[in-house]
Amino acid sequence: MEHNSDFKYDLKFGLKGENLVAEILSNKKIEVKTDKHAIQGKATGNVFVEYESHKNPSGISTTEAEWFAFVISNENIILIETNKLKNICRKYINTKRDVVGGDNNTSKGVLLPIESLIKL
Repeated sequence: MEHNSDFKYDLKFGLKGENLVAEILSNKKIEVKTDKHAIQGKATGNVFVEYESHKNPSGISTTEAEWFAFVISNENIILIETNKLKNICRKYINTKRDVVGGDNNTSKGVLLPIESLIKL
């Protein structure tokens, strides 16, 4: 990777990041999930990724979104491509992280460590 303390280099590098975010947010379907436990100060270190509700496929199993956005605090949002998220979640199916949850525990999902979304 190029390294330079020159502003022109920093600007070029910064614009690449800006263009990536603009591309994600432009004309892309994004599913936004807000983790109320994280926002309300009950940080669990996990997000719940639903794949079934009332014994029917739902959530990540049926989404048409190209990206998922997890709002994990008032200041932090994690954006991840849906296909990458699905691959991460598959690793936890049929483990202790494959749990019931949601309203009245009628949903199934993966209790996904936030850390696994950050360390890609």
